Amino acid sequence: MLPSDLLMHRYQGEAIVPKRLVVNAANLAIAQEAITCFTAACNHTRGELNQRLQDLEGDGTDYRIKRGLAHLLSSSFCTFEVISPLDPPSLRQRVFMLAAQTVPSPTATTQTLERLAVNLSQELDREVSATQIQAGLYADRPDNQILTTFEAPTPEALLHRYNLSQVQGLFYKATHITINAHRNDPGEYKLLFRYLKLFSLMAYIEGDADQGFTLKIDGPASVFSASTRYGLALAKLLPALLHVTRWSLTATLTHKDSYTQQQRTRRFTLDSDCGLVSHYPPGKPYDSMLEASFAERWQKTKTDWKLEREIDLIPIPGSVMIPDFRLVHPDGRTVLLEIVGYWRPEYLKKKFSQVRQADRSDLILAISERLNLDKAGVNFRDTPAQLVWFKDKLSPKAVLQVLED
Repeated sequence: MLPSDLLMHRYQGEAIVPKRLVVNAANLAIAQEAITCFTAACNHTRGELNQRLQDLEGDGTDYRIKRGLAHLLSSSFCTFEVISPLDPPSLRQRVFMLAAQTVPSPTATTQTLERLAVNLSQELDREVSATQIQAGLYADRPDNQILTTFEAPTPEALLHRYNLSQVQGLFYKATHITINAHRNDPGEYKLLFRYLKLFSLMAYIEGDADQGFTLKIDGPASVFSASTRYGLALAKLLPALLHVTRWSLTATLTHKDSYTQQQRTRRFTLDSDCGLVSHYPPGKPYDSMLEASFAERWQKTKTDWKLEREIDLIPIPGSVMIPDFRLVHPDGRTVLLEIVGYWRPEYLKKKFSQVRQADRSDLILAISERLNLDKAGVNFRDTPAQLVWFKDKLSPKAVLQVLED
């Protein structure tokens, strides 16, 4: 995403409108110039790349756009590495120790590097030159890091990323956000809720899969005195929301008035017709190796029960529970399955609280015996769900036994 100094927006009454670039020939050419600059800088230092980018900016008025594109390329598509025959701090220490034993002079410095090169060649079992040592002495400084890999995006993809980042930046100072996810495919909701949980966002959820969900999310300006970390987490949710087919969003934002220096409130709205493009993948088939292993073993089991991945959503007060699997029998019976592996005590308490609130007797809870539920303060004995215990891997046979019972 973009830092605050590269965000651009304008005001339209009480609404705020972020800067977005049209995908046309002129802007595609600007994006291509930036990409070409990074491509040419491969195997060179970050300092040399920055000089190329500075030359690219020139005296034009669009320098902030070019800086924004360069920031996105540098932070999302590049790999910078420290190239040195030895850890730079250790290398500096050895060079300085050797240098202290000689009389200060240009010749002595050259001799010191050559002596250390011989020692390191023997120690590392490979040839090390005085030039490599000299380059590696301060290789850990940002300007001296080497651009080793650049995964160049297309100019169009870079412009889409820029437009998305400009919108994301508005959420840095949000007080709260309301998202209405209208009637959609259940899988889209589940992906959105997974990201909500991944970014540890505080949300109140109402609704169901048939009618849609309303998510009320606290913003950084309301809960953590404009915490930058929480604001970034909130901004990261937007690319996940773009995978939902039908939705609308309303955000309340705070900013300091440049004239009065007082806090003002602005409004921002967005919906599924916004034209923004997500760079997030549509979602992994399984959340863990434990789930993937169970699904693979189930396919080899001779049973009439069919295993389906995350079909049902269980609404509970202020949230939603997403069981891992649904088991369906040809005679019409259905049972939900939730696997509880190794998690933090806070997660366990929340999970079992959800199970009690859901009050579903058609739910099987598979629990790892490695979890110390008593120590975590979790009461699992009064849950309406059927319990299955496992050690390292969940056995389909154990689940089938509960189904038959």
